[in-house]
Amino acid sequence: MDENENRNGNGHEDKQETPAGRYLRIKPFFLLMLMFGLVLLTAGVTFFALTVGEDKVVEVVSPKSERGEFSKLYDAYDAVKKQYFEDVTDEELVNGAINGMVDALGDPYSDYLDQTEAQHLNESISSSFEGIGAEIQERNGQIMIVSPIKNSPAEKAHLQPDDIIMAVDGESLQGKSSTEAVTLIRGEKGTEVTLQIERAGLEEPIDVSITRDVIPIETVYAEMVDDEVAHIQITSFSENTFDELIEAITAMEKEGMKAMAIDVRQNPGGLLSTAIEISNLFIEEGEGLFQIEEKGQKPQITYATGGNKVKLPVVLLIDGGSASASEILAGALMESADIRTVGEKTFGKGTVQSPQDFQDGSNLKLTTAKWLTPDGNWIHEKGVEPTDPVAYPEYVKLPYIDPKKPMQDGDTSMTILSAEQMLEAVGFDPGEADGVFDESTTDAVRDLQSDAGLEESGILEGDTTFALMDKLREKIETDDPMLKKAAELLHEQLK
Repeated sequence: MDENENRNGNGHEDKQETPAGRYLRIKPFFLLMLMFGLVLLTAGVTFFALTVGEDKVVEVVSPKSERGEFSKLYDAYDAVKKQYFEDVTDEELVNGAINGMVDALGDPYSDYLDQTEAQHLNESISSSFEGIGAEIQERNGQIMIVSPIKNSPAEKAHLQPDDIIMAVDGESLQGKSSTEAVTLIRGEKGTEVTLQIERAGLEEPIDVSITRDVIPIETVYAEMVDDEVAHIQITSFSENTFDELIEAITAMEKEGMKAMAIDVRQNPGGLLSTAIEISNLFIEEGEGLFQIEEKGQKPQITYATGGNKVKLPVVLLIDGGSASASEILAGALMESADIRTVGEKTFGKGTVQSPQDFQDGSNLKLTTAKWLTPDGNWIHEKGVEPTDPVAYPEYVKLPYIDPKKPMQDGDTSMTILSAEQMLEAVGFDPGEADGVFDESTTDAVRDLQSDAGLEESGILEGDTTFALMDKLREKIETDDPMLKKAAELLHEQLK
């Protein structure tokens, strides 16, 4: 789920034609609505979970039931109510029992949301939210980041896919669900939260302090890479994403676009209905989009329908933060339109969640099916392999540096090693990157300070640290080997 961060829906599928209906008309099949995530509170995300099914009202089993399998449960309930040394409410016990049943499944995508948590989820679906902007999920008993949202505080703090959140403001997340983690991470704009992060390749966990903000709700960003190729990034599959994409394509065509690189890197998913609309733009009528396999049934395939189609050359960019709806799009484009994909293997979420609403406003979300690619491949926990693998540069994976902790001549640490690697990546030579803050490192920091218009103290802290990380982020955005490869492939197709 994701820190807003659940983007799962409430089980309703809007049957009205979208404003973009002039481009594409989608036929519903047994009122299917899928939501991926984690999560999204991400409502986080996290799930951005895939959801399917009609809106349902579920009654809690009455204690008067004659079903014998519940006798043990009722005996335990009576014992707690009569013998526990403190008072406990019926609501607490019922919520605990449901949570226990869901936890027993061992499925990170099945979840029970109490009234408050379900309300937060619905708010995150219908409007912007305040938090750090990271898609998270519970996996193997740990809270893991699926991906940060574009332009969010989490992205600016250099949080990365597969980072493990061990604690929030000093409170351990051991044994907590993704929903409980989201509750701790979310907060009002301007407030600060400190996450303890465990990252592969680091000997010790690092503390990352992040100032919460309003998370951007725009989901499509477009710009021309050169005179012929446009880069169109889709950050999530939300209600307005299809319309935003149509607007972006129209705008890029006016700027001379002859080919496009569609980018779903770090996109944790969203609404299946949106993924269907977008896939339809690139896949001919009658070709497969994906399959759904429910318990005990044969897979049901969904096919592309008619409507306007993009006829320009297309390449898709993917990475380990591409999940759920992003993977449906990738599978459809690769297998039904022979569109090449560039980047790294995707996240690997191939299950479907069905939400059920209780009368008190709480919500039960259960994994009820698998989804498969058009050719019947199940990518769950495997991911989608790109046709053209391109790895991120090593500097993309460098950890966040705490601006509050000064580093200066004579200091030694693994953090200094990371700082030296950052300085080298952005063009300020620190000498040998060895974790020792020596004279060469001091000179490199002074050069950075001079370039940024800061006091040339040679100490790495505060505004100097922010300037270093900002320059690294700019380099990551402008010197993008995956996008360069995609543009190269597109130019070959234009010849």
